[in-house]
Amino acid sequence: MGPYVFARAGLTVFAELKFPFSLGSDNHSGVHPKVMAALAAANRGHAHAYGLDEVCELAKTEFRRLFGPKVQVEYVFTGTAANVLSLAPFLSSFNSVICSEMAHLHMDECGAPEKFWGGKLFALPSKDGRIFPEQTAELFQRMGDQHFSQPKAVSLTLPSEVGVCYSLDDLKNWSRFCREKNLMLHVDGARLTNAAVTLGVSLRELTEGVDVVSFGGTKNGLMGAEAVLLFTDRAKNEFKFYRKQAMQLSSKTRFLAAQFYAFLKEDLWREIAVHTTSLARGLSESLKDFPEIRVAFPVQSNAVFVELPKPWIHPLREKFMFYVWDPQTHLCRWMISWDWSEDLNQKLLNEIAEVRKCFPIK
Repeated sequence: MGPYVFARAGLTVFAELKFPFSLGSDNHSGVHPKVMAALAAANRGHAHAYGLDEVCELAKTEFRRLFGPKVQVEYVFTGTAANVLSLAPFLSSFNSVICSEMAHLHMDECGAPEKFWGGKLFALPSKDGRIFPEQTAELFQRMGDQHFSQPKAVSLTLPSEVGVCYSLDDLKNWSRFCREKNLMLHVDGARLTNAAVTLGVSLRELTEGVDVVSFGGTKNGLMGAEAVLLFTDRAKNEFKFYRKQAMQLSSKTRFLAAQFYAFLKEDLWREIAVHTTSLARGLSESLKDFPEIRVAFPVQSNAVFVELPKPWIHPLREKFMFYVWDPQTHLCRWMISWDWSEDLNQKLLNEIAEVRKCFPIK
C-alpha cells in the first residue's frame, strides 16, 4: 500500500511503523497475499450469518477433499478456543485429559481448560513434547474410583512444541490405545501442515483415527481464524452449543471461511509448509559452521531450537527478535514464518558471524 493510499484512508501513521521481521513466532507475520485477496473478494454484498453462506460451503468442500467426506468443520477465532472447545463438549468436570508437560494446553492457555470444563490435565513428562501410551499405566489403575479424576481424552501436539513429529505408527498406536480405553483422541494441529510435509503424507492420512483436530490458521498466514475439525459422531455432538457459550460463534463467518478456502484451494497450505520447513532445515544445516551453537532437537517443522552462548543472545535479539525458551541452558527458539526468506536466513547467519567476532567463545 503506497503513501497516497495510506493518506486517503487516514492511515499515514501506519506507513511510519517499521514492522521488523521476527523469529519470535509464526503468528508475528502478516496475512498471506492470497488470503488477503480472498477476504477482499468475499467483502461484497450480503450473505447469511453464522456459517449458512456460500463461502462456508466452498470451504467445506476443500476441507472434505483434504480430510475426507465425514469431517465436520467449525470455525473459532483463537487457538486457545480451538483447543479448549475441541475437548470441552465431551468431558465432565470429573474427567481428565492426558497430555505432554510441554503441551500448549497445559502451559500456555492460562488454565482455560480447567476453567471452562472444570476438569484436570494429567501432564506426562517428555523430552521433546511427545508422549506415548506406555507412560499412562498408572492413570488407569483407579478407573471407577470416585476419589480419582477419570481419564477421558488424550491430547497430542503435532508437531510438538519443540517441532518434533510423531510418526504415523505412533499415531496409529495412540488411536488403537484410545479405542481400547474408550478415550477421545485430540490433536493440537496449529502447525499440522508442516508435519504432513515432513512426514510426506496427506492430511487425511495424518488424521486417520483421530476424533478431533485443532487446525491452525493464524500461524500459517491467516488472520484471526482457526478451525475445529470433528471426525467421529461422538466428537460432533453438541459442539455448536459449547462454541456459542464460549463466545466463539462468528456472525460474519464467511470471512473466516474465505481465508481457509484460499489456504486449502490449490494447496497453498503445502506451498507454505514446504517453504517454512525447508528454510528451517537449511538454517539448521548452515549452523554447522558455528560449533558454538547446538541445535537441540531434530528440525521437523518450522522451528529451530538452539543453545546459544549466553553473551550472544542479547545482541542477536536486538536484530532478530526471538524467545529464550530456557534461561538455564540458554535454549532459544527461532520460528520461521511464511514470509521468511533465504535472504533473511543469510542475514541472520551474517549477524551471528559478527557477534562471534565481538564475543569469541574460548
